[in-house]
Amino acid sequence: MPIEFDITLTAKDMYRFNLYQTYSGFQGWSAFAISIASFAAAWMTYGDIEVMYTILYTAFGFIFLFYVPISLYIRSKNSFRASKVLCRPLHYAVGEEGFAVSQGEESAFLAWEQVYKIAATRSNVLVYSTRRNAYVIPRVQLGGGYDALRALAVQKLPKYRIRMK
Repeated sequence: MPIEFDITLTAKDMYRFNLYQTYSGFQGWSAFAISIASFAAAWMTYGDIEVMYTILYTAFGFIFLFYVPISLYIRSKNSFRASKVLCRPLHYAVGEEGFAVSQGEESAFLAWEQVYKIAATRSNVLVYSTRRNAYVIPRVQLGGGYDALRALAVQKLPKYRIRMK
């Protein structure tokens, strides 16, 4: 029996997806490491060098710490505003063969064999068709279907392609 549900994405859902994409990869971790290193340099050299350098190290730390989330927020908001497709409700039907997604008269199908991975965050379920592209399913809108979706994913996908608790 297929699991069926409707979702309506928001800019906040897209922002959370982009945050997950970034901070689970090299770019997010390197930006975080650079900000920590900048704060450490400012703290360790305070009083030994000119105050301007300490201020500069601290400024770099804040730039690297806050630039990525702020830019992702702006990009998510702009892309959501620019796309009429993202604003309309999506209907999902998940069954033994895979994911059927429809919106109005348009539809797409993703077979279980084509699922790159499926990951669950605190706020979203992400069904990846490639390394970068995913169907974003807000967990709040999924309701009680999360456990059924997880059970189906465990049954249909190899263990290394599932990141759901």
